[in-house]
Amino acid sequence: MKNMAASTAILDRMGRLADALRVRLLRLLEQHELTVAELCAVLQSPQSTVSRHLKVLADDGWLSSRREGTRTLYRLTLDDLAAPDRKLWLLVRSELSETGDAARDERRLQRVLDERRTRSQAFFSSAAGQWDKYRAELFGPTFHFNALLALLDAHAVVGDMGCGTGQIAAALAPFVKRLVAIDNTAAMLKAARQRFKSVKNVAVRKGELTALPLDDAELDAAIYCLVLHHLPDPGAALAEAARVLKRGGRVLVIDMLPHDRAEYKQSMGHQWLGFESNTLSDWMKTANLINIRYLPLSVDAAAKGPGLFAATATKK
Repeated sequence: MKNMAASTAILDRMGRLADALRVRLLRLLEQHELTVAELCAVLQSPQSTVSRHLKVLADDGWLSSRREGTRTLYRLTLDDLAAPDRKLWLLVRSELSETGDAARDERRLQRVLDERRTRSQAFFSSAAGQWDKYRAELFGPTFHFNALLALLDAHAVVGDMGCGTGQIAAALAPFVKRLVAIDNTAAMLKAARQRFKSVKNVAVRKGELTALPLDDAELDAAIYCLVLHHLPDPGAALAEAARVLKRGGRVLVIDMLPHDRAEYKQSMGHQWLGFESNTLSDWMKTANLINIRYLPLSVDAAAKGPGLFAATATKK
């Protein structure tokens, strides 16, 4: 009985491939993922016929499918087939590859793929002037900046100095091993602790930026975002950053370019009206930091404040 069942199974599998159109269809889908309409164009067969054969093959495990919008795409993946099916298919495929139908299918398939590329190129050509807008509408205006954080070392320990409510720390935390968020203002610390109450790899600490609550060489990176202009002695804060950085660790300063908005001193307690490149470089060199870079950032048209820069340096 066991041998009879095995023989029946073999005959069933062979029966699925007894139709020439099914075999041609499988050969195409082993090469490319295709829609019903594309298969109709290649096989020169009506949609009802192609759909019927696809259903039989999919129900029997020969094909996989996935939805893409309103379309369904089909594919034959050799590694997904059971061993007997794979062996049978390789035999059938080798016999089919030399036939006239196979050659004609190949030519029509190439035309279908060329049409795909042409449609894609036409879209990008027509959309070039609006491409940034389209992407922002689909995925938001900052998805690419968030994704670039994945370039960070997953084993890094990072300090967010003057963390405020923890906005930057929240962006970085999913991509690093541990993050220490430091501030000295009670209201800011309360908001940051609330933000991170269920985030296990973020520690919120109270501390002064010129006397950080960190051990020597504890951090791989230290970030100062719109913080240094509030400090009477930014150079001392950068020297403290050098203390807590490991050898080869990096500091990132994001702050304002020099500006003349003196009212910020009264309204927001600013100590400095931005920083010149030379001033910041001198402080960094004194702090034993090297490989200094100072780059003005592009201006957001909607922004009302002064222009910004990003400066980086490395601990010797």
